[in-house]
Amino acid sequence: MIVVHHLENSRSQRVLWLLEELEVPYEIKHYKRDPKTMLAPPELKAVHPLGKAPVISDGDTVMAESGAILEYLVEKYAGGDLKPALEDPRWRDYIYWMHYAEGSLMPPLVMKLVIGQVPRRPMPFFAKPIARKISAGLMSGFIDPNLQNQLAVIEKHLATHGWFAGDQFTAADIQMSFPVQAAAARADIGQCPHIAGFITRLEARPAYQRALERGGPLKLLGS
Repeated sequence: MIVVHHLENSRSQRVLWLLEELEVPYEIKHYKRDPKTMLAPPELKAVHPLGKAPVISDGDTVMAESGAILEYLVEKYAGGDLKPALEDPRWRDYIYWMHYAEGSLMPPLVMKLVIGQVPRRPMPFFAKPIARKISAGLMSGFIDPNLQNQLAVIEKHLATHGWFAGDQFTAADIQMSFPVQAAAARADIGQCPHIAGFITRLEARPAYQRALERGGPLKLLGS
């Protein structure tokens, strides 16, 4: 039996969603974030030394990292579904977006979240103006332009594709779901109707809804 070590409001929601799409039986072990730091609890280190989610155990196999977990589950349980064949031209888009999600899109989103919190952290009163200036400079000079450029690339792609790897729903859409939803929470996607449409479509899928019922609601922090 697959066990998903599921941290609330985290990337591990994608793993639950994929398992629901595959209709593979699984169990969930729930973990709560520290209410002050919002970090994962130390108990996760007993499962994997990084102490982060998602992590799954499948018999004696323990897998970490969202992309690796999704690829493992697709290869072992999908029976050729949810992934184009290697000789299919759509495979290039599939493998690109599978890696783009965490390799390119998540870093500026994490930076936006962390840097945006800096001026709100406890500090001497005289340091606050400095912190605000540094934070605002990083946002306007680096993070926001980077993120807007990436959103423009995604919007252009989705304007001519039903899903990320063509007109067929694949695991790449599951992998891209978390950073795209995070982008909607932390950036202005008002000029990105195709990104908004992607979010609407994914959230309407019955398997996505079942994953939320089992894993709990997904509440992404804004900037």
